[in-house]
Amino acid sequence: MMTVEKTILVTGGAGFIGSHVIRLLVNKYPHYRIVNADKLTYAGNLENLTDIESKNNYLFEKTDIVNKEAVTDLFKKYGFDGIIHLAAESHVDRSISSPDDFVYANIIGTVNLLNAALNSWRNNFEEKLFYHISTDEVYGSLGKDGLFTEKTPYDPKSPYSASKASSDHMVRAYGHTYGIPVVVSNCSNNYGPNQFPEKLIPLAINNIKNNKAVPVYGKGENIRDWLFVEDHASAIDLIFHKGKTGETYNIGGKNEWKNIDLIKLLCKIMDKKMGRPEGACEKLITYVKDRPGHDLRYAIDSSKLQKELGWTPLPEFAAGLEKTVEWYLSNNEWLERVISGDYEKYYDKMYSGR
Repeated sequence: MMTVEKTILVTGGAGFIGSHVIRLLVNKYPHYRIVNADKLTYAGNLENLTDIESKNNYLFEKTDIVNKEAVTDLFKKYGFDGIIHLAAESHVDRSISSPDDFVYANIIGTVNLLNAALNSWRNNFEEKLFYHISTDEVYGSLGKDGLFTEKTPYDPKSPYSASKASSDHMVRAYGHTYGIPVVVSNCSNNYGPNQFPEKLIPLAINNIKNNKAVPVYGKGENIRDWLFVEDHASAIDLIFHKGKTGETYNIGGKNEWKNIDLIKLLCKIMDKKMGRPEGACEKLITYVKDRPGHDLRYAIDSSKLQKELGWTPLPEFAAGLEKTVEWYLSNNEWLERVISGDYEKYYDKMYSGR
């Protein structure tokens, strides 16, 4: 029988970042009980975790964090020692067309978790932690110079970033008002295996593979700081175990790229991987009308995390991008099932009737 040292709740663990965090924790801490709570929306896919789903220290609970009673019941069932809160609606374009979904999932869902943690831990906060994962988009937009630091004032520009900023404030308020041990991290754009193909890099890979147009907003001048998802997972692990309660940590990849330069690099990699003539994939680039309120530049200063906890990101962006391309080209069935929605059948097969 397994000795359980800690029971950790990871929300959104079937999603892109969450699945990498779950995998790391389950494999690295065999005496932790890791509970994955996920609603399994379009971006949540249990096939992301087939390699660890049979591990003794891993459990899945289909849960909608907007449902207050469901969250309360989850805490009563497991008595969590810690929470790593990743569940969120995260696509800016979707937030523009459907902002209500972001208010419910990102704000109400977070408050439900905070209330459940408070009620569960009220008499003893020792060795407890509510770790909230956020985004650099809460800081707004940078000009050509400067970096977001942990002290940068919030200035969200989209319904998505505004909802995340609100949830950040609620987490800190519960820490200040009620004494819940909290920590917050704000990360830059993630990329890597298992990312839902609405996001820039997997969308471009899939379109290039199928000889479809690769859409680039405006002139492609918008700049993002790209972080390999496995680096983000390792940072989350460090912050959860060694971060100082009440602190904020910025997580960035030190990889600033203009969108158009990133896509051109991706095209060169795809030419090579697919045996196409040099420059063939680049011909698929199509410039489209810019989206409303498109922030010009994000860039993270993660020196605090590196100095205090010794974290370092993958040094070479091209290597991470090549690894990502290889994964998508080698996992065509996963991609096809995600695009068609057939991945939902996996849950029915594995968990229905339990």
